Formats: sequence, C-alpha cells, structure tokens
Amino acid sequence: MGDNTPHNAMKRQVTREFLQSHPVFSLDEATSALAAPGGKAGTVERLKYHLQSGRLKSVAREIYAVVPPGMSASQFLPESFLVAVALRPEGVFSHHSALELLGAAHSIWGQCTLYVDSRRRPLALGGATLRFLDHPKALRSDRDKYFGTRMVERRGRMLRSTGPERTLVEGFRQPDLVGGLEELVRSAGGFPTLDLELLMEVLRRYDVRNLWAATGWFLERFRLTFHVDESYLRRIEPHTPKSPHYMVRRRRGGILSPRWNLIVPRELSRLGEPDES
Repeated sequence: MGDNTPHNAMKRQVTREFLQSHPVFSLDEATSALAAPGGKAGTVERLKYHLQSGRLKSVAREIYAVVPPGMSASQFLPESFLVAVALRPEGVFSHHSALELLGAAHSIWGQCTLYVDSRRRPLALGGATLRFLDHPKALRSDRDKYFGTRMVERRGRMLRSTGPERTLVEGFRQPDLVGGLEELVRSAGGFPTLDLELLMEVLRRYDVRNLWAATGWFLERFRLTFHVDESYLRRIEPHTPKSPHYMVRRRRGGILSPRWNLIVPRELSRLGEPDES
C-alpha cells in the first residue's frame, strides 16, 4: 500500500486555504472548492474535525462560520451579512442593511434584510435577526430586480445592495425596516452623491404619490448637498398628493409641508441643511 501522507497533507492545506478565505460558507461552496470524494457527505466528514476542535461553528443548516483564534465557538457570533449571503447568494441587501453597506448608517440596527427569490423564515443570529423579503412588486421581474443596485465589498466578499437611490425611496416606503424615518433621513443625508436621474426612474417604477412627495421633501431639505436644481423639484411636484397626506400611514400629528402636501413627523423638522436665508 502506497504512502498517502503527502496526499493527506495536500488535503489539509486546501482545507486551510479555503477556511482562511471564507469566514462564512455554505456546504455547497465547500463541496465545490474542496472536491472531497463522496460529494457533500465527504465534505461533511472533512469538516467534522474542525467542528469538533472549535475551529468551525455551525450557524444554520449547511452554513458554517470560521471561529477566530482565541475565541470559543459558543461565544463567537459571525457577521450577519456573511451568513445571509451564504444562505441566499442571489440576495440583494436592502433598507438599513443597505445603509450600513453603503457606509451611511447613522446607528446600529438589529436586523439584516435582503430581497430573495423565495422567502424563508427569519433567522435569529445572536443579537441580530436576518429577514428574507420578497422583491418589491414594482421590481420583481428578472430584468428589474437588480435595477438600482451595486456591488459592495465586505470582508473579501462581494455583496449586492440597493444603491443610495433605491435605499432612500424604499426607506420611505417601509420605514420600519430602516430603523425609522429619523434614522433614514440622518443616514441618507450623508450619502456622498445621489444620481438624480436614476432616483427619478426609481420613483417612476413605484409611482406612489407619497413616495414622490417624501423624496421631494428630502431633496428640498438637502438641495445643496445633492446639487438639486429648482427645475428638478418642479418635475416631482405633479406626482405628489392632491390633498395633505401623512408621511407615515396610521400616524397622526406633525407639520404640514405645503409644497409636497405632506404631513411630516415633528422630529424630522429639525433635520436637513442649515437655513441660510
């Protein structure tokens, strides 16, 4: 019988290299990369040693995370973004998760949200909850679901996120998923840029009067930051409500913004650029 020690050493080296470059991974990814005899079953056998030694942690069915040196598997909480994309590689991160990936989030939020092709139950992950959402009806086709998205690097992995334009509009659409309107406005006001024509197209895709109005209100508040001309704001005006509407449904009270026929929560009235008039 031949000595297969070099072969075993090579297998260990391949496994180490894979774990170093994949802080969170699925069994399918490991099976493809490690090419273990026996397919998935063989890969599980190869990973067992690392699970038993505490180098790996099982975080969901067929999802594993590499435990950093010096930390116990029971104490380690892997990053929610990496777990989410290992579960759903096709996912598009949205709402507050998009604000975080775009580097604009004003505060920490305990939910990680992403649009996926087929929904699944939320996953509790330590102090965070992963929520898997249907693509919005206005952008659900294979042609449109990646409209207004971009790729963002996170710990060596490229993740797809809604861009600033979609994140702003969808934050007004579902403020509960973005940490509330104040968090949205504070965070979006820190975007480096907005593509105003892309933003206009996002609004056209949704074509909801409240979203036109909320976006117009926001751009008026941050017109210097995003170089918003008066002519652009006038293009939005015809799409706004014909009578006063609340920015948040089922919430009463606030301050009327006459131009946009929008009743804005009082806590938002102090946000925006300084009044230099």
